[in-house]
Amino acid sequence: MNIKGYAEEDRAAGVIMGREIHTVSRRAFVQSLGAAGIGSAFFSSMVTQPARAASTYVDDLPAERLISMYRDMVKIRLWETKIKDLILQGGFRGVAHLYVGEEAVAVGVCNALRKDDYIASTHRGHGHLIAKGGDLNRMLAEITHKATGYCKGYGGSLHITDMSLGILGMNGIVGSSHLLGAGAAYGIKVKGTDQVVVSFGGDGSIQGSFFTSAANSAATYKLPWICVIENNQYQIWVNCADVYAIRDLARRADGYGIESRVVDGNDVLAVYEAARYAVEKARKGGGPTVIECKTYRWYDHYGTAGAQAGRDGAFGLGYRSDRELREWMAQDPIRRFERFLINENVLTEQQAGRIMEDVQHAVDQAAAFAEAQPVPKPEDGLLNVFAEGAVPLRKR
Repeated sequence: MNIKGYAEEDRAAGVIMGREIHTVSRRAFVQSLGAAGIGSAFFSSMVTQPARAASTYVDDLPAERLISMYRDMVKIRLWETKIKDLILQGGFRGVAHLYVGEEAVAVGVCNALRKDDYIASTHRGHGHLIAKGGDLNRMLAEITHKATGYCKGYGGSLHITDMSLGILGMNGIVGSSHLLGAGAAYGIKVKGTDQVVVSFGGDGSIQGSFFTSAANSAATYKLPWICVIENNQYQIWVNCADVYAIRDLARRADGYGIESRVVDGNDVLAVYEAARYAVEKARKGGGPTVIECKTYRWYDHYGTAGAQAGRDGAFGLGYRSDRELREWMAQDPIRRFERFLINENVLTEQQAGRIMEDVQHAVDQAAAFAEAQPVPKPEDGLLNVFAEGAVPLRKR
């Protein structure tokens, strides 16, 4: 398969890996820095790494695998759209952080993993779970707080876990996935197996001590840990460019002696290549890798502000422009991959349409399943909290 065509098509469409989308022009930015006497030196350090043509790493992927990756991306998109619609209709209690626009990251990374490998997810983790094989029925039952959900309805959107699939769980504490992932990686090191752990985190997840501790331990002990930074440009409502002095956040890894890569997070094959490299290195004892995937979330930090039924994206948000959103939506990772597969004669438009219909049917079935399930009993809230039986006193 000619993977080169993917990169060429992206260039023809004006899609450049890591292209800068800010509200301030480059000239105005450099002038403002120049006034402080640091313009040229600082700006030169922010040049994004050049786009890499998709490599021969994916040449050996069979057509069935590529179509499966496409299906998973569609599954994430339609699943999250269903959640959006449920919120808009008032049939949803709690909060949800939608993953629309970032599908290529979850699918590209998880396709480089085995079933017995682990992932530690985030508050925006539905896509990670689906890409790792999570059950749609149990997920939607959990998100709607039903007794048959993954956590018996008590975890909700932020805490879905499936150890049988290596899913260590979603987590509402920003950055904690990195600590969980590094801890699991240390356990693998002790056991001597060749499993790996991926911890997902947003661009804000590397700000605190969680990432610092995880990265330092992973580097020191050469743990099989892969940190994936999903740089969707915003930490809640704050633009990354306003709070980081570096453009490529993966450079944070330099201080720990960890190898890093920066990729176009809207290119599923570029993400897969970087993840596969990191996984193979980790399995051989080569230690950790940090991968930054530059992407964009189409909706608000959480909920449905600015969203409408039947329309993609959240418009009219005060902290970002509608033009910026449209520019990123033009780089839709699903449409890009679909166009590539069709051009490479891997997929036809008719097949793509049938996949959309089949996945939509599965998502609708999951919603119907969840609606029919019972809610948890109040007394069940104490299950899995206390140890069964008497606990013997420790002898002094």
